[in-house]
Amino acid sequence: MPNTLDTSALSSSNYAKRLSKSSLAGLLLLAFSLPFSMPAMAAIGLNDPLPINPDLKRGKLDNGLTYYIQKNDSPQKKVELRLVVKAGSVLEDDDQQGLAHFTEHMAFNGSKHFKKHQLISYLQSIGVKFGADLNAYTSFDETVYILPIPTDKPAYLKTGFQVLADWAQGVEMKDVDIDKERGIILEEARLGKGASDRMMRQFLPEVFNGSKYAERLPIGKEDIIKQFKHDALRRFYKDWYRPDLMAVVVIGDVQPAEAEKMIRKYFSGLQNPVPARVRPQINIPKNTASKAMVITDKEATNNLLMLRYPLVKQPAHDVIADYRQDIIAGFYKSMLNRRLGALTEQANPPFLGASAGSEQVVPGYDSFISTAMLSQAGIQPALDALMQEKNSIRQFGFTAAEFDRAKKIEAREYESMFNERSKSNSATFAAEYIRNFLTNEPIPGIKNEYLYFKEFAEGISLEEMNQFARNATPDDTTRLAFYVGSNKAGETIPSETDLLAMTATAEQKPLQARTEKAASASLMSTLPTPGKIVSEKENKLLGLVEMTLSNGVKVTLKKTDFKNDQVLMAARRAGGMSLFSDADYFNVYYSNPVVWGMGMGNFSQKDLQETLAGKSANVRTSMDNYSESIGGASGASDIETMLQLLYLRLTSPRKDEALFQSLISSQKELARNTWARPEAIFSEAITTTIYKDNPRVPRLARVEDFDKISLDRSMEIYQSRFGSAKDLHFVFVGSFEIDKIRPLIATYLASLPHADIKTEYQDLHIDPVQGVVKKDVYAGNEEKSTVVLSFNGTSTYTREENARFHAMVDILNLKIIDVLREKQGLIYSGGLNGSFERIPSNRYSIDAELPCSPENVDKVIAALFAEIKKIQQSGPQLDDLNKVKQSWLKEHQQELRSNENWLNHLQSAVYYKTDPDSILTVEKRIRAITPAQIKEAAQRYFNFQNYAQIVMYPEKKNDAK
Repeated sequence: MPNTLDTSALSSSNYAKRLSKSSLAGLLLLAFSLPFSMPAMAAIGLNDPLPINPDLKRGKLDNGLTYYIQKNDSPQKKVELRLVVKAGSVLEDDDQQGLAHFTEHMAFNGSKHFKKHQLISYLQSIGVKFGADLNAYTSFDETVYILPIPTDKPAYLKTGFQVLADWAQGVEMKDVDIDKERGIILEEARLGKGASDRMMRQFLPEVFNGSKYAERLPIGKEDIIKQFKHDALRRFYKDWYRPDLMAVVVIGDVQPAEAEKMIRKYFSGLQNPVPARVRPQINIPKNTASKAMVITDKEATNNLLMLRYPLVKQPAHDVIADYRQDIIAGFYKSMLNRRLGALTEQANPPFLGASAGSEQVVPGYDSFISTAMLSQAGIQPALDALMQEKNSIRQFGFTAAEFDRAKKIEAREYESMFNERSKSNSATFAAEYIRNFLTNEPIPGIKNEYLYFKEFAEGISLEEMNQFARNATPDDTTRLAFYVGSNKAGETIPSETDLLAMTATAEQKPLQARTEKAASASLMSTLPTPGKIVSEKENKLLGLVEMTLSNGVKVTLKKTDFKNDQVLMAARRAGGMSLFSDADYFNVYYSNPVVWGMGMGNFSQKDLQETLAGKSANVRTSMDNYSESIGGASGASDIETMLQLLYLRLTSPRKDEALFQSLISSQKELARNTWARPEAIFSEAITTTIYKDNPRVPRLARVEDFDKISLDRSMEIYQSRFGSAKDLHFVFVGSFEIDKIRPLIATYLASLPHADIKTEYQDLHIDPVQGVVKKDVYAGNEEKSTVVLSFNGTSTYTREENARFHAMVDILNLKIIDVLREKQGLIYSGGLNGSFERIPSNRYSIDAELPCSPENVDKVIAALFAEIKKIQQSGPQLDDLNKVKQSWLKEHQQELRSNENWLNHLQSAVYYKTDPDSILTVEKRIRAITPAQIKEAAQRYFNFQNYAQIVMYPEKKNDAK
């Protein structure tokens, strides 16, 4: 159960994102030419209350419990259940710090109807994964329990409601279970330790203006977690887990009347305590003066600057006029951040990245916050740039061109959301209704939101927009200035006095009004001469259309109805970095990012963004050791734009020395900062231990790597591979019409150049070390370790063997949760990952990563090895194998309705030259796996005479080891 410390996450809703994303108002220009019709709408009264989604049933029981019910068929045969408790760490008494989070853990340790370990085991048996599906989190103001339940059988849903009811007021809290859970929570706390945690604990008191929020981090205090009296935990549960502070959310493939009946059955009996403690309102005092803080740590990975302006009470979101105002606020934030992003496209950018705008700090309070990740230019240029953009907007406002683009972009986003309204995932709705309960976020539903936008967007003038900007942008009044970064040698660190003086200097810089050139109306002024589709056949079994084009390119089309506004594209062929020498490694490795960063055709990246305003389309290229790949995505109405981007990306890479230098400068700074992390040192040790000094194994970037990159050579390499479409086979999956996509394929794919290039890979002989190899690494200040174990060897790939292999890995992950975590309390998280390689040769790898305390390293290794050997000797427990099978069967049902899954499957079939029909026999292969096969697989794949063991210990342990 993750411990939520990121306060920005408290405001991340679909609604909030739409109101804070770049150019929310972009809907205007497209709103009147959309390919669907909307019902006529009566005049909207600005003072009318905002409605709730008409598809939602919201109600309240007599005991005060609120419920949200909505039928939603995406995904099918599944319902998302949530128990939301308006109680988090901010409600803890002094002797309870960390016990809101501890209470959440105890919900999985035995309750009225489920004995300890029984709940997780039962849910796994019906296909619900612990962590991936079943989960919970605790924050400052709330605790949320997450329970997805399959609806294949009525008993599953009934049990799901019983689980929620037990969490609400049926957790047992036995002394022995409480004491055992202390170790697991301490391991969770250990995971969060490091430079970020140390620095956060210094600046949060200032961010929260000394309020109780700064004293109540959800993870709590270790001394309290170790020593609290059992009754302190029970007191928190009794005081705050009560129906008048709870909501039950039910979204999915269920009849609302049936769900409401179950809510009444299982939750009407919950009682509020008498007397009930009043849930306090935590007020945050105002800043009285400007202040600066300089916080450094030798393990800090980035140097950051943050300006936080005075906290203000959040505006109301009660009536339709408030929604209109939020639309304007969304425009404002998106245009401001687009300006800041454009500043990074300079040879010497003032920062590596920046953002600004009004953010929720805690529920009920907003603050205008500017942040920047510093570049080599340092603090003053970053401050100057942040202030210049902020003050320029106050004085001059935005330009007509900026506002026009913002409207286009948001128009397309609203169009896509409206188109996908019937295909939205149930979990997305659940998250939105949780926020409604916790912070009263409006939930009018996308139909209403779209109608409101169409009604209001046209009437928002540039003058009104800029008047809002003047009011929303803070002046040079009271602010908090933070510098957070590294204190290693050579770093220029300001004093707090200096930092305040630098912000004052930046405020006084003279301003200039922004000028805007008109964006190009189209990507291509002249279209390529079309080629031809020379053959076409249909695979009726899989619903495929397969084409061969006049230039030899092949295309596979699968039209689906899984999404209403999504088209995915991919192609992959052999070759890749293996065709280039070691001396060219860095030019090859960075060729794609170098070319991307400079744009395409006559367009810089900034130009592209402006021209693509209002379009939903992107294309990417990539290269690994043995292949090169192309990928893309678009909305249903933007397929041609995606194909134009593809054509330009492959035929017209753009050279720009200034943007190249900007990329190199930024990457050097990021690389320099990366190596402050102990995890970076450990990662390097893992690679060198397993692969020695093989120069073709990807490693974390170092500053000096970027001195080895030549702009001309990188472009030459890119063009030598992506400039020819020879042997490319494109796969398209999604919401397109075959007759409409045919001419686009002829125009943009059949016309691609197809020079004769090598499309076979060369074996680079990247072979792992043999025998038993062990290495200890000492890095970092915190008392934390990580165990990495790697088993490698040769294999023979078949679909059946692949299924047995991964079933074995998943069974062992069940044992890691059950034994290493729940029974022995050695870890909080961690597990195994396994993979098969078919190119350049058949090999397998199994890697374990297990974070733990330094004193438990040997115990963790011994416990994992013991579980592996049990399976080798006796095979898996049948129940464990059935849990894995059930989970896979549920996943497969959902994957058959996923564009992403079909794209990956079809592309894999093309690349490896296998039968795509195999997707229809997945269930048969899953059901055929036996315990004896898993036993045999464990004997074959875990060779205790051939593995690598790498362990990270803290630096101060060095002398003792």
